[in-house]
Order: sequence, then structure tokens, then C-alpha cells
Amino acid sequence: MSFLSPALKLENLPSQPSMNLDHLSEEKRYNKNNIVAKWCAPINGKMFRIELEHGTTSGKRMVWVNGKEVIRRDWMFKLVGEDTFYIDQIRCIIRVDPAPGFKYEYSLFIDGKPHDQYTEEQTKQYRLWLTTIDNIEYRIMLELDTLNLYINDVLRQETAEFVDGGTDTVIQENGIEFILQARSSGNKLSGIVHTLLANHVEIPEAKIQEIMQEPCSILST
Repeated sequence: MSFLSPALKLENLPSQPSMNLDHLSEEKRYNKNNIVAKWCAPINGKMFRIELEHGTTSGKRMVWVNGKEVIRRDWMFKLVGEDTFYIDQIRCIIRVDPAPGFKYEYSLFIDGKPHDQYTEEQTKQYRLWLTTIDNIEYRIMLELDTLNLYINDVLRQETAEFVDGGTDTVIQENGIEFILQARSSGNKLSGIVHTLLANHVEIPEAKIQEIMQEPCSILST
């Protein structure tokens, strides 16, 4: 006679440990201390932070984009491999490879290109300004090819107006007047010079390549 409930028969028991995190909210599942690799990249005029969790014993892999979960694999016997996901319709792949000393290497590919190559190409197509006014952070990005202007990842529809020597684009945001000035540099190699003003005060241009090293400083979690 068996003293086990019918539901506890051996054939009904799970073949692997239960590590499902569905009972936790997304905010509680996100833990910066579990991040093993992170990258930052401009995609379609927006800045994105991509982070990877990798359980080196369980094989668990979780991918976060700007603090939002996009991939979760709670239990994987294979500790290396690839995971594919999309950011703003752009295909991304994170690859986990073995490294000497029982360690792992993590690589990110965006639109078929290694992260470093992709971001280097993208940074040549954008201008970036960062400022904080009244405790609100503003990230302004200008796409040079299309002249699309984004404020905190939102595409603005304001139209540039012709002024002496170039154009001005005036944007009102939270009571702040942003003016994007475009002026000729007088040098064929330099082309057009873009300057951003906030309430008539010039905002220094940020270096995107430097910002890439500290993605958390420009993206809230």
C-alpha cells in the first residue's frame, strides 16, 4: 500500500526544480546585483540599456531592456547559446560563450552587427544633449539624416523656422523652451553646427561614446 497521495506519484513529480518567478512582480524580479553584462545603444533615435542575468549553475537567463523583462528562461541545462529579441523592431541577439577558467563571455549583436560596431556607426548619425531642470532629466537626440528630434524618446513634430544664418526649432516642454539652432560652420568639412538652448541657456553637447560607458546615468530604472 502506498502512503503517497495519487498526485505525488513519482511519474507526476517534476523532472527539474521549480524556479518559476511568475509569482513575483516584474519590479521584484529585476535585481541589479544579478546582472552579469550590460550594454547601451541608440536605436531609432532612442537610448536603450540592455542587461543580462545568467545563472551559471541553473542556466537561468533573463534579458532586460530599460528595466523591462523581454526574455526569461528559468531553467536551462545548456549554459551557453543565443537568445533573440527585438528592440523597436530591430533584431538583437545576446550570445553566451564559454571562456577559460570556467567563465563566460557575453556578446550583443544589433541588426546583425557586433555592439561596438553598431554603436560606432550610430553615434555618427546623432547629436545628444543631457540636462536636468527642476529635478527632471531631459535627453534630447537629433538624428542627422532625417533631422528627427527626440525628447526623452518621444519624437517631436515641431517644424524648423528660417532665421538669419540658419534655422531654429522651438519646442515647449513642461514650461521649458528648448531651441535647436542650426547654423553653417563656414567649413565644408564641418558642415552644419547644431546648438541647443534651454530657456536661452546653451546646453553642452554630450559625447555619446562616453555615455555608452555609463548607461545607467542616462536611463531611469
